[in-house]
Amino acid sequence: MSATDTPAPLLRVSGLKVHFPVRAGVFRRTVGYIRAVDGVSFEVPRGTTVGLVGESGSGKSTIGRAIAGIHRPTAGTIHYQGTEISGLSAAAFFPYRKRIQMIFQDPFNSLNPRMSIEQVLAEPLEIHFPALSRGERRARSAELLQRVEISPDCLGRYPHEFSGGQRQRIGIARALAMEPEFLICDEPVSALDVSVQAQIVNLLQDLQEQLGLTYLFIAHDLAVVEHIADTVLVMTNGEIVEQASAEMIYRDPQHEYTRKLLAAVPSL
Repeated sequence: MSATDTPAPLLRVSGLKVHFPVRAGVFRRTVGYIRAVDGVSFEVPRGTTVGLVGESGSGKSTIGRAIAGIHRPTAGTIHYQGTEISGLSAAAFFPYRKRIQMIFQDPFNSLNPRMSIEQVLAEPLEIHFPALSRGERRARSAELLQRVEISPDCLGRYPHEFSGGQRQRIGIARALAMEPEFLICDEPVSALDVSVQAQIVNLLQDLQEQLGLTYLFIAHDLAVVEHIADTVLVMTNGEIVEQASAEMIYRDPQHEYTRKLLAAVPSL
């Protein structure tokens, strides 16, 4: 295949910068900026998993939130299926919320404790699929629970009645309710026990195969990313310092920071 025949990536990030103002004084004047993301570029081909790895505070979650439309970029562009989405208003970005969904880090805080599981799953269906009847929403919610290996009999229960791993499965089901193409997995297993982490990673891999999903998998643990990512981006201080296939990152890391991250991975 020639270079001109290579399919365009599903997502292309170019020169992305996200700076947050630091304010001080009585009048809350801007006295500086936190450069959370400082000139990052990468691509995510359709149907693949790109792992974004770095320590806490490196800027990796900020990238995910910028792609999802939560943070507005200071500079640079984000193209989704060839369309620039980084400068869109909230109303113009609304159709992309169905295509781009996030799975959040903390399953204990990402679900509303006052809503039943049926309400949690039905809420996005009401917003984005208003033509569905209440019965159709309930049937769809039951189907989503089955897809993440939870019994539909649990629809009437509340988040506090589930374990952390089960709550994360429900969070995944909520993201899938929108029938997305692209999932931003923002440290989806870091708050879980190691044995449960493996179950969630295996579930994500199965869903990717079944539904043709594309992932940006954000993590601070290279051991987790090794099992799911095709390509790994290593990030520190708002910049990507190394980018390679998962195999090459683990076999022959080039950057000193990558070697330090690998050295920190526990081994049996």
